[in-house]
Amino acid sequence: MFESLKKAGKEIGKDLGRAWDSLAEGWRELLTRSSDALTHFTRRKEPESTALAEMKFPSWGLLAGEMRETPKSIVVSIELPGMDKEDCEIAIEGNTLYIRGEKRFQREEENGYYHIMERAYGSFQRAIPLPQNVDTENAAADYKNGVLTITLPKVDGVTAKRIEVK
Repeated sequence: MFESLKKAGKEIGKDLGRAWDSLAEGWRELLTRSSDALTHFTRRKEPESTALAEMKFPSWGLLAGEMRETPKSIVVSIELPGMDKEDCEIAIEGNTLYIRGEKRFQREEENGYYHIMERAYGSFQRAIPLPQNVDTENAAADYKNGVLTITLPKVDGVTAKRIEVK
């Protein structure tokens, strides 16, 4: 009987080791590939009487993005699901692109309760370093299907400007 317990303990140890390795690999992937996408959301204080004040929203969320460079421009795309174009603001200062916004919580129905709450809500800012200077006068932004795409023509000068999202 002792041998079977010992064997079961070894098997459990191996299974835990595999699970730990898988979890560690997932965290390494998240930190290596998505650490810049990990964005802090801050919420305004809700009045204590509202149900919203009692809800425990995550304060961190992923705003996944891509940046690609063509011979003439830098194109940045950021996923902003659940937001309207009016909820985001874009600014360029030096070689840094700033995306600021607010993702508002909208409850479809008042009755019922949440079993899972993984989406973050509130104000956020993302700073994205650009590989070179861009022409802010001819920059353009488009928001479609929850993805904000910013096209930045390349230049040699340094300027700062806000860009309207269309």
